[in-house]
Amino acid sequence: MQDRPTISELLQAVAHLLDEELVPNLTGSRQFYGRVAANVLRIVLRELEHEDEQLAAEWERLEKLLSPTERPATRAELREAVQRRTEEICQHIRQGEVDTGPFQDQVLAHVRETVREKLLVSNPGWLNRPAS
Repeated sequence: MQDRPTISELLQAVAHLLDEELVPNLTGSRQFYGRVAANVLRIVLRELEHEDEQLAAEWERLEKLLSPTERPATRAELREAVQRRTEEICQHIRQGEVDTGPFQDQVLAHVRETVREKLLVSNPGWLNRPAS
């Protein structure tokens, strides 16, 4: 691990270079791909910023929906466990167990919050759009 520049500072510097120096001087598909590259860097930055917090929150929500289990120790293990537990929820949905009742309300609340957290990383501007 390096002290400075941090991973975030490096990614921000490259995104700034793309946004301010390169993309304005490009045309056509190169300009488009430059914008895409800058956007990818911003998504990675937000992922780095929010991943630990969002994984922990999603784990806690899944713990309330499913039978409690021991929380994995590492980020990678937690990420895999969240995926497995999400698949459990999907199985309940496929089996019709979420079609009515309080479990439906709890699962819908979990899904809404999970989607909100994912949008916070992938496209935060979408969260600020007026409701239609």
